[in-house]
Amino acid sequence: MRAEAQANIDQIGQALDLLRRFLDWDVAKKRLDELNAMVEDSSLWDNPKAARDIMRERGRLDNAIEAVRAISRERDDIVEMIGLAEEEGDDALVDEAVHALAQLAERAEHDKVEALLAGEADGNDTYIEIHAGAGGTESQDWAEMLQRMYQRWAERRGYKIEIVDYHAGEQAGVKAVTLQIKGDNAYGYAKTESGVHRLVRISPYDSSARRHTSFSSVWVYPVIDDDIDIEINESELRIDTYRASGAGGQHVNTTDSAVRITHEPSGIVVASQSGRSQHKNKAEAMSMLKARLYEAELRRREEEADAVNAAKSDIGWGHQIRSYVLQPYQMVKDLRTGVTSSSPSEVLDGALDKFMAAALSQQVTGESVEVEDIE
Repeated sequence: MRAEAQANIDQIGQALDLLRRFLDWDVAKKRLDELNAMVEDSSLWDNPKAARDIMRERGRLDNAIEAVRAISRERDDIVEMIGLAEEEGDDALVDEAVHALAQLAERAEHDKVEALLAGEADGNDTYIEIHAGAGGTESQDWAEMLQRMYQRWAERRGYKIEIVDYHAGEQAGVKAVTLQIKGDNAYGYAKTESGVHRLVRISPYDSSARRHTSFSSVWVYPVIDDDIDIEINESELRIDTYRASGAGGQHVNTTDSAVRITHEPSGIVVASQSGRSQHKNKAEAMSMLKARLYEAELRRREEEADAVNAAKSDIGWGHQIRSYVLQPYQMVKDLRTGVTSSSPSEVLDGALDKFMAAALSQQVTGESVEVEDIE
């Protein structure tokens, strides 16, 4: 069998193995039978919210299980076709089958990632919060580059983007910016981007053209709906107002309409200045605060809080999840999964899907990848 065909067969097999492992195959099939029985119960819609949850879970499981079965069948059929075509010396049919196998491998990867987006809030819209690290203009320029990267990624996926909060840098870039990304599975895809991102380049702000290393942090949390009840004691909040300003320094308005809320027990700070009124910005900031508290609870359930807090604790050396090197060579490397790209310009233009897919897969396998750091 041709090497390219065998490589695709191996890739499909790995995707199927990961899916079965993620689903806990026998448990998933039993659970689907239980859900099918619930759907047939005439009293199901007596509780509409519970019914929607059941229908959603049933649809997800049914789709994932059927995807595994369909890909397995098609793989076996194509492999059999290749074997028969090789026996008969029909090179044209072999070429056709090998091409079909490559397409199936792509579909298996796509279905694998879609199935991995099964977390409680994965289907939700998301906030992406970016903060420049120490280093003044260098880090603030890098934070703005990350802002553009995530906006371009969202545009590639057809998502809608809103800048919720924005604080310009003194000379260039941004000190902090919060984006709201709206679209199916926006949080599920973006959630693995939380952490510190490191840039190595020849500084455009250094007259001596020296190489600089900059850091910025990214924090991702889901937008939550009114069905999720998060209790907040208002006595534990500090609410500040300030004058809003937009990207590029232009004023959104000339009143103190922007709102910043600090949740003192957790230290979480959120801010909104996208609305024209203080009332609207306070409502948006409260929604963001609830989302942050909810996301913290999700992470506690996943027993990832220690690693996440360590990543958030210091925007600097030792806490980065990904390095972007523009000089002296060109490379982006994810320090968790080992995934690399030799085209930083493409990555910074929003080509993030392979990094996100690898990080999602790693959450299922629990296998960390040891990689050498890059300078």
